Parts: sequence; structure tokens; C-alpha cells
Amino acid sequence: MTKKKLTTSAGSPVPSNEHSLTAGKRGPVLIQDYQLLEKLAHQNRERIPERVVHAKGWGAHGTFTVTNDISKYTRAKIFSEVGKKTEIMARFSTVAGELGAADAERDVRGFSLKFYTEEGNWDLVGNNTPVFFVRDGYKFPDFIHTQKRHPKTNLRSPEAMWDFWSLHPESLHQVTILMSDRGIPVAPQFMNGYGSHTYSFWNNDGERFWVKFHFKTKQGHKHYTNAEATEVIGKSRESYQEELFGAIEDGNYPKWSLKVQIMPEKDAEKTPYNPFDLTKVWPHGDYPLIDVGELELNRNPNNYFQYVENAAYSPSNIVPGISFSPDRMLQARLFSYADAHRYRLGTHYEALPVNQAKSEVNHYHKDGAMRFFDNNNENPDAYYEPNSFDGPVADASVKEPPMNISGDVDRYGHEDHDDFKQPGDLFRLFNDEQKNRLFVNIATAMDGVSEGIVKRQLKHFYAADPAYGKGVENAINEMKKTKDPNSNENPKEL
Repeated sequence: MTKKKLTTSAGSPVPSNEHSLTAGKRGPVLIQDYQLLEKLAHQNRERIPERVVHAKGWGAHGTFTVTNDISKYTRAKIFSEVGKKTEIMARFSTVAGELGAADAERDVRGFSLKFYTEEGNWDLVGNNTPVFFVRDGYKFPDFIHTQKRHPKTNLRSPEAMWDFWSLHPESLHQVTILMSDRGIPVAPQFMNGYGSHTYSFWNNDGERFWVKFHFKTKQGHKHYTNAEATEVIGKSRESYQEELFGAIEDGNYPKWSLKVQIMPEKDAEKTPYNPFDLTKVWPHGDYPLIDVGELELNRNPNNYFQYVENAAYSPSNIVPGISFSPDRMLQARLFSYADAHRYRLGTHYEALPVNQAKSEVNHYHKDGAMRFFDNNNENPDAYYEPNSFDGPVADASVKEPPMNISGDVDRYGHEDHDDFKQPGDLFRLFNDEQKNRLFVNIATAMDGVSEGIVKRQLKHFYAADPAYGKGVENAINEMKKTKDPNSNENPKEL
């Protein structure tokens, strides 16, 4: 079999790929060796900026199959008939860690899916938890600063992390989940995924419904303790990549069941909690899970960089029949995610193969760096809208119904929120062994944190459930005794 000829990036054949061009056997390298310069210059540019958040990730191709009819709630064609299949691209990630961080660290995991539908791409960008640390996108940059490195020490700062959490009681629900047994999944296939935010469906009759998305793992839940995770990290920092990639290569395709909670539009006005608050869940007794379909990952990417590192998800990518809600965090993400991709990948990031829609794409965006695809060449006169030259036009048939929520414009605070009931309810679901591990995990994470911050955070635990606060307090004191047998300090009494 004849091998392909090595060429320059411009297509010119390369005579040698072993030695630089020099003036004599022992002379200096010549600047005219353009292929040497090309190789070095390209190597300098092989890396793109890592994601500010969710930098470390793992992904795969797959298929979504509809198993139950929900067309009365949404006109989205992806759900139009039972048995319908749609290609997807999944990416899972940690939140805080950099690109080289260990996979098995205690952290929230991102759970992002790109559905290549016939009406364009639908991106569901969520986490492995149904809630989050803050309810307002205004606080998101501050929160992320506490999860990253301290500007002076360049180390992770438990002090900053717990200071922020203790000053924001709304974080308690997510903190409880993070510090529980589910804080360190064994691999992506052993965790649930959630849209987390409240989204909306709308149907052909113009009715709107609020919706929560749940992806339930079919592999069962598997999680590491702190000690087990430490042992795993000591052997491999790439345990998730190994687990996920290996399972798919072996034909053990990970699967999830998609279920939704549906809330009639008017119900949002009478729930005792704010249904658009990202720190809250909807009780399943009030809004039960409805089966929708099955997600399967069945193909590993041929090139990690091209299909996982370049994958760009944004909740702003919706299709007719699926839309947004007044969720403050969601509203902020509609801008920030797409803008992050424009910065990291470039103006035309959605034309990259992994992000490109399978359906027809027509718009009036022009030019820009790396315009590596058609630039309206076939109809150059139609470069604005409206025009008289048969350029693409809007389709009024996909106009969604109005969102019946309004109010005076103001920077509304959180005084009317109960940040303790749901974390307390979750705590009371744990058995004694799960509670004890929760106490120890929190005490370990708070080791070295200033006692004033510890005291402030303990008040939140006590407010959720007195047994929660007492358990954490005792675990902290036991840890102090282990480190200093002469210590009798009680953080609650400080």
C-alpha cells in the first residue's frame, strides 16, 4: 500500500522530516527552513485557553431514543414520536479543577448534552446535582473565585470557600449534596444528570409548561469515600477517562433514562417556594417524574481535542417547543456560555464539526477571524435583511407564546426565601451511616478554616436540622482532639 506523502500545511511536499536546514554539517540553522519554523510556530499554538469553569472533561457520542409520548406538552420535533432517535454529543466535567486536575476529586460534575435535532441544536447544560450553590448569576463570578486558586498562595483556599458559603445560606442545599456520599462519583456513567434549571415547554396550542429534566443512571450509583478517592488519585489522575472510554470500547454502553417534571404555567404563582430558584427542587409528590426516553453513549470520539475539547455547549441553544424561564442563573448563563466560547474558540465556534448543526443553517453573520466555511458566496447580494434577493427570512410559525410573568424592575433580594427546609429534608433522608460520613466529609473540608467562619457555617447546619449541626460540630471537635489531644474547644460556644 502506497503511503501518503508528507506535505507542508500549504500542500507542498516535504523532502525530509528529520533534520534542520544548516549551512554545512556543523553550521548554523538557516531561517529559510520554513518547515522548521512552521512546526515550531504551530506547536506554540497547539493549546487553546482552557475553560474557566469545567476545564477537565470527558465525552462521547451517542443516541437519544424517545420511549414515551410527551407531545401534549411540547411541539419540539425531537419528542414528536415514540421510537425517534437523535444523535447526541455528551461531555462530563468537574467544576473547579484545571485541565490537569485529578478526575476523582470531590466536586460537582457537569453533565452537558448536545442534541443534533432536525430543527437545530438543543443544548442541555446541567450538572449531576438538581440544585446549585447560588440562585443569582450576579454572584457566580464571586463563587467561582472561591473555588479557584488564591491570588497570593496560588493554592485552593478552604477559607475562601467556606467564607463564601457561610455568608450565603442558599448554598447549604448544594453543600449537603456535595459533602454527601454522592460527592465523588466513581465515573460519569454512575451518576445522574439534571438540567438543574427550570426550563419551559410549549405546545402547538400555545400552552406553556415549566419543566425540570432528570437523567437517571441505569448503571446504578457508585461513589468513592474520601479515602478511596485518595487511593485512586495516587494511581491515576485520569480514572474517569479510563472508565468511560474503556466501557464504550468494550461495548458496555452507558445509559440513562430521561424523565421530566411538568408544572402548569399558572402553578408558579402559588407554590410555597420559588420554582425558578436554582437552589430548590420541586417535590416529586407534587410534580411526579414522567418517562420520556433513553440516552445511550455508544461511540468514543476519534480525536479528543476535536470532539471533546472543542465541544461548546450553551443553554441559549434551544429549538421550537423548548424555552427558558425567569430563573436568574439561567438568564445569566444564556449570555455567559456563548460568550465564553467566542473568546475561547473564536467567532465561528459553532461551525466546528462537533458544534455544527445537522440541520440547514442560514444566518447573516459575516466575516470574522477564521471564516473557514461559506461566506454567503452563492448569493452575495443578500448580505443584510430584509432584502430583495431571496435571502433567508424569519419563520413566524415558530414564535413561542408569551411568558405570563411580569413585575416592577428592581434588584430584588432573597429575604423571602427559606434556605434551610430543603437541605434539612435531604439530611433526614440519609441513614445513620450516610449522616456520619457527611459529618466527617464536612469536618475534613473545614480543616484549617477560621473559627469565626466555622461558627457561622455551623449555624446554617443547625438551622437545617439540629442533628445536622450537632453532628458536624462533634466531627470537628473529634478531628481537633486527634490533632491536639489537649484541645477542648467547642466551635459552637466561641
